[in-house]
Amino acid sequence: MKTSTMKNVIMGSVLAVAAVTSLSANGATQSICTGGAAGDGQQVAAGTDFVKVAFTPKCSANVILTGEDVSATVYKVGSASLKGKTIFAGSSLGGSVGNVGTCAASPCTSSEVSTKIAALPSS
Repeated sequence: MKTSTMKNVIMGSVLAVAAVTSLSANGATQSICTGGAAGDGQQVAAGTDFVKVAFTPKCSANVILTGEDVSATVYKVGSASLKGKTIFAGSSLGGSVGNVGTCAASPCTSSEVSTKIAALPSS
């Protein structure tokens, strides 16, 4: 993976985690960025769990970004690039967004990202 692409994937993940640290979503796994052109992603709706204020993240080109609103204190996020094979994920439980594995084939799919964030601790 090119360094600039990796930086975009990591930055997208970090920004999403930072955004949801003070906001919240709708209680389910959500595909936010689908790997298309750069621009607005899917709106993350306000709910009764972690996300309290709806927001629309900006997506970098070729980035898959998935979020999961788990509870009032936990939000998970995962991302991958269509031009790479690495999946990055993290949550509001602390620590940081990091490498959680590789995709089975190239390009990565949103289901692979969702599987990796589902494996993160929920409490």
